[in-house]
This record gives sequence, C-alpha cells and structure tokens, in this order.
Amino acid sequence: MLGMDSIWTRQRPAASARETLSREQIVKTTMELLDTEGLAGLSMRKLAARLDSGATSLYWHVQTKDDLIDLVVDEAYGEVDVPDAELAGWRAGALLFAHSLRAVVLRHGWLPEVIYLRPSVGPNAISMGGRGLKLFAAAGFTGRDIDYAMSAVLSFVLGTANSQAAWEASVRRSGRSLEQMNSEILAGVDQITAAEPMMHESIQRRRVVSMDQLQNESFAFGLDSLLDGLEKRLSPDR
Repeated sequence: MLGMDSIWTRQRPAASARETLSREQIVKTTMELLDTEGLAGLSMRKLAARLDSGATSLYWHVQTKDDLIDLVVDEAYGEVDVPDAELAGWRAGALLFAHSLRAVVLRHGWLPEVIYLRPSVGPNAISMGGRGLKLFAAAGFTGRDIDYAMSAVLSFVLGTANSQAAWEASVRRSGRSLEQMNSEILAGVDQITAAEPMMHESIQRRRVVSMDQLQNESFAFGLDSLLDGLEKRLSPDR
C-alpha cells in the first residue's frame, strides 16, 4: 500500500504569487461537500464550482480525486482525540480514543467507503497512530504486542462504527427515521423468530430502548470487554 502514489509522498509545489486558493480551503470545502452529498456527490467539477474557482487553480493543489480523499481522510483523523497516557492513564485514554474515533466516523458517514482504500500516511494519521501506540505501551505491552493491542481496538471501533454509519446512510436514503426503520424491521421479524425463543426474546428486548441507546450501550459493552481482555493479557497469572 505504501508504494501507492499519494499526495503525502509527493513534493508540494511552490505557491504561485497569483494563486488565491489554498489547500486548507480545498479540504474544508471537500469535507462539507462529502458530509452533505456523500462520496457519490464528489467530483472535481462540482468542487471547483463550490470554490468559485477554475479547474486549473484546483489542479495546482490536487491532481486527482484520490488526492482529495487523502486530504480529507487525514483531516478527519485530525479530529480524533488521543489523550496523553501520563495524564489520563492508559485505559481511560484508550476509552476516550475509541469513543472519539467512533464519533468521527459517525460524523463523516462517507469515511467507511474510503478509509481502507488509500494509505493513511498523512501527518494527522501518523500523529494519531503514534499517540495511540504510546497508550498501549504505557499499559505494559511491549514489542509487537503494542501494535496488536492497538490494532484490536481500532478493528473493533472501525468495524462497529463503519457498519453503523452504513446502516444510517441506508436509512437516510429511505427517507424514514432511524426509529421508524427499526420498528418496521422488528415488526417484520416478529413472526419469523417466534419458533426460536431466544431470538424472539432478543427482539422484544430491542423494543424497549431507542436505537441510539442500543447502539451506544452495545459499543460500550464491547469496548469494555475488549479492554478487560487486554488487561488480562498483562496479568502475570493469566
């Protein structure tokens, strides 16, 4: 992946004296476009129109649509809060890191579509990764176990957040609310699960809480369980 051409591996061109458009403006406007219209709504032509800029000026900063993706993904990583392990402690820090990353993915629903397609080697991604690794080193992990511990947490967070973001995008396209869609699905599977008592009881439990509460509690349960397991690995008598 690191051999792939990336805006981060190319030398940034010197700014022209006549150039009024900045990379920061491009990133901000691209994020706004993606947040409102999704990945399908992103094009160099549409972006240039939003920036009230000619294509030539835009291509001075970004050569391709992939360049835009590299920039905005790294901008999103810059929104993730990773506290200092010495101040927060490793477990509280890992909890904040995980919840912050989840919030960023849910805030930018287009991220799941692109987050695995391009190498994350921008400055914010590198900084986030370095600070995250320090949390797991502070916990007592050493060598490759530091990488594996952080990878386990990232995989859990991105897996759950990506699936939730994809589901919420599907709901928005349907024109119905999250609660409406959930109620319809639960009603539809009621009879189907009647022959399987445990599944039927599970469906009934889902009726008494809001979808937001269910997703938040499920995420917190899974994350706590994962961190419990990581702590157990550090115990000398495990």
